[in-house]
Parts: sequence; structure tokens; C-alpha cells
Amino acid sequence: MGMRLFGLHYRRIQVTPPFGIRFEVAEGRAQFHFVAQGPVYLRRADGEACKMETGDAVLLPHGGTHDLVSQPDMPSRDVAGYQTAPLCTSVCAIDDRADAGSKTSDAVIFSGCMELDLGSMHPLVLLMPEVMFVHTLLDRYPEIPPMLEAMEREAHDRRAGFAGILARLADVVSALIVRAWVECGCSEANGWVAALRDPRLGRVILAIHRDPGKNWTLDELAAEMGSSRSVFAERFAAVTGLTPVRYLTEMRMRLAAQWIGRDQVPIEIAAHRLGYGSQAAFSRAFKRVVGHPPGAARTNASSLENR
Repeated sequence: MGMRLFGLHYRRIQVTPPFGIRFEVAEGRAQFHFVAQGPVYLRRADGEACKMETGDAVLLPHGGTHDLVSQPDMPSRDVAGYQTAPLCTSVCAIDDRADAGSKTSDAVIFSGCMELDLGSMHPLVLLMPEVMFVHTLLDRYPEIPPMLEAMEREAHDRRAGFAGILARLADVVSALIVRAWVECGCSEANGWVAALRDPRLGRVILAIHRDPGKNWTLDELAAEMGSSRSVFAERFAAVTGLTPVRYLTEMRMRLAAQWIGRDQVPIEIAAHRLGYGSQAAFSRAFKRVVGHPPGAARTNASSLENR
């Protein structure tokens, strides 16, 4: 799948209840939380609160505003307002404990803000649920519990190099959550995620996303699946709801919209990367699929940044 996670910054948080910590994660970034000592409530922007016990972890692939609180109705303050101390290059510590005489047990949390880089397969992020809990995967993925246990030990023992080890473990656990969702946790009944569960059709989807600028023919795509053209076309349409040509065009235009709007790639370069011989043909296809010309994608992105 070509998935990579880039950790931007991490925090080891130790707080004494009552507490409320608000996270405001920019669009396009994900947030990971691991509870090394709980309980802690994850409260979403709509007010719904989910209890997380010691050893639980969660990935919020769309970021957004959410809180970690000691009780569901606790007020919160921005995590950026807490005093921090550096632990290593990318990890800092927040220590907001009560006096040593307090009988209340502290909560210990390890959090990481990261970017999910899926390359040309970025549409996967759009299909993910807002919240992805690791405890739903433990029975099917025996490699995850030992990693969570290691995170719990590192967060408590704080031995030499613990901060960097926690950051790497957070990256791996987050990647496993995403992979597990693709393999068996996706609630989509059809579409390209469902195709990934069909090994033969999955090879076709992966090939298209790995080389979106190639001038794919129906014969070549059928060969990727190892079937005749008619069987391939029928199966592809049954799973994705689109013909192969329509699917390829829509995927290209979604990718182009990201390049032009988010990454500020010139229109003519995006057209060339996606196999279009002329910018005019590319612009016509873009407007037909997206609903506006490619130049508007850059204008819309700039207006959002300036808000």
C-alpha cells in the first residue's frame, strides 16, 4: 500500500484528576493517544465520550478538535497552554501533577500528532472513521498486545531512550490500526477498499494507484487480475460501482485536486504526471469530475489558509 507515517511531535502527559486537555489537530493530520495509566475519557467535538482504560490506544485519522478528560463533563483547556519540558528532539513532557500528598492516581498518556502519507492511495484516509480504537483488533492481531505492553512499561519506567522508543512504537501501532482496518475493519460494503480484500482485484487497484499516469488499457488491467476482459470488467463494476475507465479518471482527478490545491503543484505538471498530453484535455476531465476548473482548486485552498 505504500503507507508511511510521519510523526510530527509527541507528548508524554502526566496529570492528576480532575483534568481536561483539548487537542485541536489541523486538517490533514492524525492524532494518536495511548493510555499508560487510566482511566481517561476521549470526548469528541459532538460531546460523545468514550472511556479508555490502561493499555488502550486510539487513532483519530482526521484529527480535529477533541478532549482527553478525567470525567465526561469536565471542562478542558488547550494542550498548547500547558508547560512542557523537552525529552528528545520530537518528544516533550507535560507534568501537571498535584502535590505529593494527593491520594488520587495520576493519568499517564502518550500522544502523537502525525501525517499519514498514502501516496496516490490517499483516498483511503477519506473513508476512515473518525475514531479507531485498538482494542477492537486485539483478538485478530496478536502482535499488537506486546507492543502496547512495551509502551506501558516505557511510559512508566522512563529508562534511557524511552521517549524515542515510545514515539517509534506509537508509529507502528498507528500503522497496524490502519492496516487492520483495510484488511477487515472497513465498514464500506463496496468501493476500492472492498477490492483490496479480493486478492486478484486488489492487485489491479494497487497497480492503478501506484502508477496513475500510465495509459492503462482494459487488456492490461485484465492481465493484472489474471482474467479475461469481460470477467474483469464485470467484477470491477460489481465491486467499485464504476467502469475501469471511469474509476481511473475519478482517481486521477481526486489526486490532481490534492496536488494542485494542497501541494501547489502547477496545473501543467499535474496534467503531465497523470498522463494527459494537453492541459486542455486535463482541464476538461477535471471540471467534469470535480465540478470546477483546476485553477479553482488552488484558489479555494488559498482562501481556506487565509481564514
